[in-house]
Amino acid sequence: MSVDTSEGHKDMDYSEHTRTYSGFIKLTQVSIVLLVLLMAGMFLFLV
Repeated sequence: MSVDTSEGHKDMDYSEHTRTYSGFIKLTQVSIVLLVLLMAGMFLFLV
């Protein structure tokens, strides 16, 4: 994703914002995979 920061606020730290957003997306993806594995395990062992 590319963001034009040329007209952004001078006090914004765009690189830190991008790093935080990337971390959030990674955490969300890992959480979804773990939840799918948990549901599959529950289906196999509890039913």
